[in-house]
Amino acid sequence: TQLPPLNKRGLAMHKGEAGRLFCVAGSMGMVGAATPASRAALRTGAGLVRVGMPWRLAAVVAGRDPNVMTSALPETEDGTISAMSPAKILKQAEGSDVMLIGPGLSQNPQTVQAVINLLPQVKQKLVIDADGLNAIAHDHCEVLTSIQRTNGLPILTPHPGEMLRLLGDEYDGASLKEGDEHRRDVAVFFARKYKVVVVLKGYHTVVTDGTKVYVNQTGNPGMAKAGIGDVLSGAIAALRCQGLGSFESACLGVYLHGLAGDIVCAKMGEIGMIATDIIEELPEAARRHQA
Repeated sequence: TQLPPLNKRGLAMHKGEAGRLFCVAGSMGMVGAATPASRAALRTGAGLVRVGMPWRLAAVVAGRDPNVMTSALPETEDGTISAMSPAKILKQAEGSDVMLIGPGLSQNPQTVQAVINLLPQVKQKLVIDADGLNAIAHDHCEVLTSIQRTNGLPILTPHPGEMLRLLGDEYDGASLKEGDEHRRDVAVFFARKYKVVVVLKGYHTVVTDGTKVYVNQTGNPGMAKAGIGDVLSGAIAALRCQGLGSFESACLGVYLHGLAGDIVCAKMGEIGMIATDIIEELPEAARRHQA
């Protein structure tokens, strides 16, 4: 697969033309997930990023990163977004180009219900990650068929465990870690069945729309750390913001994410790298890709 170039920027370009992203992310104990996803999106070129999260956490994120805007949402007693939140999310996301749903949301039953109710109503381009995927696993995958596709296919970014939960019990978990061919077959099967783009993460991440397949070659074992997946979903969402198609955004996002990890690894080795190191090298990865 030929990776697409990043769009050239005109001299008179403004932030709206770089794309607006709305992230539905975070919960008590997982505030961190919202920050790397949103910051990675900015570092990958999105013009404006807003994070919708439980109201008592919104101030925390605003204090962590002044580059990210926040939107306070109705919450449960546990500090997760409540079943009352979809209407406010849809209102706050008006004018956004892309919605990223999932990092650090938790699997609180009310939050799960909020995700299931929200997905069919979203008009934006969609990226679904982490607890957004867990919400629709366990017999709720049919909600994928009711997602609007006028702006292209939704992008799902499961790791092997999340992929197995989406599939149900018919696949052997170990084999999603071993053997590129089986991982590829599983991703293609799911993408074709539900008309989505699947990014099956791991060694040699597989990206497919059910027809075309890209197997990524960048990245290293130092990226086996918490938060790295949030960085990837933010990067992919940013590329969607900038007008790339679903499959193209997923392929390029995976490539740049791994390349940023390789740049970090060359500087400090595999052992100590963390998610924020990779975020800060995303601009250099993009520069090298453009060169």
